[in-house]
Amino acid sequence: MSAPDDAAALGELTDRQQIHDLVLRYCSAVDRADYDGVRAVYARDGVDHHTGFSGPADEYVAWLRVRTAGFDGSMHLVGNHLVELLGDRAFAETYGTAVHWGTPRDDESLNFTSGFQYLDHLRRDPEGWRIVERIAVRQWTRSDAGRLRDPEGDGPRGSRGPDDPFDGARDRVRRIAAEERTR
Repeated sequence: MSAPDDAAALGELTDRQQIHDLVLRYCSAVDRADYDGVRAVYARDGVDHHTGFSGPADEYVAWLRVRTAGFDGSMHLVGNHLVELLGDRAFAETYGTAVHWGTPRDDESLNFTSGFQYLDHLRRDPEGWRIVERIAVRQWTRSDAGRLRDPEGDGPRGSRGPDDPFDGARDRVRRIAAEERTR
């Protein structure tokens, strides 16, 4: 392989990884109720089509804030992820499972698992890869009402918002890394 071929292959791998990370950042932001983080994955002119919503990204984030207010938590798990690179545009298909739970535990609208497929039109903007249009296909939904049980013992618990252990754990690693760089 020649040097230009190596550079092209590295560029393609980098683009694929950045797009995959974008999908994961979206899922993490939804699960932590970080609505600024959700908005950040969309292009300025981005749109979203979800079950119960279709419109501009800003309106989607406002809708999501209201829609998820009743959840005690959610966990998006990403599976298959395919990307077709088309210069500064890309098409990505991502399969996953989203688990949702809330109180009361027997409320089917708050306690369910769904299988989803994200069909994303992406664009490389000055800020990096962003979603121009997302079609969130709901493949199936299963009720988990009445199935959630109490934790087995003491330990860290996830929560929606700033009390989630994510920020504290990330900040500790960042602080240690910064201290090591200044030595």
